[in-house]
Parts: sequence; C-alpha cells; structure tokens
Amino acid sequence: MPYKLLFIWVEGDDDKRFFDKILLLKFQEKYDTVKVIKYAEMKRGKVDNFIKSIKAMGADYIYLTDINDSPCITAKKKEIQSKYKNIDNDKMIVVVKEIEGWYLAGLDNKVCKQFKIDSFANTDNVTKEKFNALIPKKFTSRVDFISEILKNFSIEIAKQKNNSFQYFAKKYDC
Repeated sequence: MPYKLLFIWVEGDDDKRFFDKILLLKFQEKYDTVKVIKYAEMKRGKVDNFIKSIKAMGADYIYLTDINDSPCITAKKKEIQSKYKNIDNDKMIVVVKEIEGWYLAGLDNKVCKQFKIDSFANTDNVTKEKFNALIPKKFTSRVDFISEILKNFSIEIAKQKNNSFQYFAKKYDC
C-alpha cells in the first residue's frame, strides 16, 4: 500500500490548536503522516511553491481559510486562487465565519451552563470579537478558555450547529 501523506494548511494558532486536538486523530487513521502547517506568517510564494511540491510528490492537502468579509464561499475561493496559482478549488475549505464559530459549535447546553455562556443553536456568524466577548472572567486567558472548550468538544454537536463544520466533517468523514 502506498505511503499516504496529508498537509493541513491553517491560518494561525487557534486553527492549529483545533486541528491538533479535535481532528488530527481522525486524519491519522487514514494517513501515514499528517502535518498541520500555519500559513499566515509565510510568504505567498513559499506557500504556493510548497503546494506545488505537495502535488508533485502525490501527497494530499487541505487549505483552510476564514470567510471573513467575503460575500460568499465562491468569492473567497476565487480570492485565494488569485493569491496561489497552484491551489485546487476542491482542496479549500472556507470556515464560516471564523474558526471561533467551530469552537463554540462543539459545546452542548450543559457545558455552556458550566462555563456560564450563552448556548448557540447556530454558530455560523460567530467572529473573534463575539467569541472574545463571551470569555468568562474565571478564565485567566483566551487560550485557557479555548483549552477548556477543546476538552469538552463534540464533533457530533458541532455538525448540528455550524454549516461549514458540517460540510468539512462530511467531506472528510470526521
């Protein structure tokens, strides 16, 4: 059986924490090696050449990006393709609205009560700012809060509360 290698491109630290804690094991069941790479601080040319190399060696990749202020997923994908000529449309996943929505989507009502935060039926419109405003005072930092969320995260619940997470989970059988 051929060696299977997967590169997961994420924007920054919060995205990397999410993948390392919640999704890495799922992908390690299907791939021999999985590497999560932060691209936000890399130069465009380096990312584009890296993607070209990944494709040349027959490895697989996923490129994750927040929709931010783009009007729709298609527009965001076109924006990314204008930056990186080697990126494939079907390898991009657009997070709606930002990764913080995925974090909150995985919390059930019981955990939300424990954290003393509102429970969301849908987290598609959660931004960093909304997320940060929710952080209870008992947490010493944002990272502390995120760590507690990850300890209590449910993929099944997240699929119900966030459409882009549901799409991702279905596409990659998570």
